[in-house]
Amino acid sequence: MNDQQAAAAQADPTQLMVEFHHVHRFLDPAERGVQTWQVRLSAQDRPVGTFRVTRGLYWKSGNLRERLSDELAFPEVVAGQLLNPDGSFSTAFEAFVEMAGSIVVVELVELAEPWDDAALVAGVVASIIDRLADNDCAVVFPRADEPDATRCQEVLAQAAALLSAAYFSDELQIIDTAMDAPEQAAKQVRGHLRARLAVAGADFWDEDDEGPGDEDYPVLTARSAAVLRRALEDLSDEAWREVASLGAEPLSPGAGGLFGSLPRVTFNQGGPWRRQMARAFDDLAADLAGGVEVVPRCTGEEMALHLGIARAQALTRNRPRLVAETVAALPEDRRDFGWEAASGELFQDGDVLMLFDQSLDGIEDPGNEANQALGMVNLAPVDWFTAFDAGFARAPGRGFRNP
Repeated sequence: MNDQQAAAAQADPTQLMVEFHHVHRFLDPAERGVQTWQVRLSAQDRPVGTFRVTRGLYWKSGNLRERLSDELAFPEVVAGQLLNPDGSFSTAFEAFVEMAGSIVVVELVELAEPWDDAALVAGVVASIIDRLADNDCAVVFPRADEPDATRCQEVLAQAAALLSAAYFSDELQIIDTAMDAPEQAAKQVRGHLRARLAVAGADFWDEDDEGPGDEDYPVLTARSAAVLRRALEDLSDEAWREVASLGAEPLSPGAGGLFGSLPRVTFNQGGPWRRQMARAFDDLAADLAGGVEVVPRCTGEEMALHLGIARAQALTRNRPRLVAETVAALPEDRRDFGWEAASGELFQDGDVLMLFDQSLDGIEDPGNEANQALGMVNLAPVDWFTAFDAGFARAPGRGFRNP
């Protein structure tokens, strides 16, 4: 591990707190057009960095160029290049972006080691964009091509490049939020940060660095397993309620509920099939409750696990108090709730998800040429509960939960 990797390993993203601070004079007309935000970073109650973000709202400013020029040095540079003296957008700027609207100027004022890492800063910048920009906004960063550029300038420029910023001039680079590329780049950055947690210390921007072996890390941490178990139990409750209410009737197109969220090829299945699907949630939840490694043993369990991970991800986003109660007695791990990484490890393939694509109707047929060519098995609903490996099949007499 080189020095940069060692520093990144110490800079644990799960410990980073981001605080947005903005104060304005209530009746000051100048505050309408330009807002100045201080974005403070801390880790374990220790300050580790500060951004200065200047947001210029074109439609609320009498003359946005004058207002930005009245701020500190870099916003003045931005104003001089993107706006005409009368406050209108320059021809070069209007040609550069899809929709000229707001301008958000991002400056990195200070950043302590080991947090001076481009991927981490890119993740924070993505949060700033989420909070302070909209889809007709130009997010402007300084370039750092000069030999006397500071470390903060260099890291911010690298972070902007990771988020698909494009060079506008010798001094400026810009992210156009109307384009898809920055949003996709932000997702990639977040994915790299989660992957870094899964394999601590690996440099995921270096394709030659594989990091420690995967066998050194369980796929699910204790807290992740607890939340996934909770999600599967919730899905089981929903499934059994629907088993009771639906009876033997097939589903109609556009049906709601849990079974209505399954691929359309399952809609003609009746009560016995739905009972087996409900039991798939129970079987996986029981594995987690017993400390057994969760491995889907049939197509139905693959689908149940995909739905369980999606529900667990929703819980961690939307029900933080419930999650806190669920994991209260369990030790924290830097890889907790890394659902994307878990999905990549828990499934041998994503064949079952192809059933959601209606353009691939018929792919579930064992006689389908594409099915045969790709070696896909047990995609037809009647085969969903046939074990992939007969030696790893569930006990046939384990019974069903009472709905």
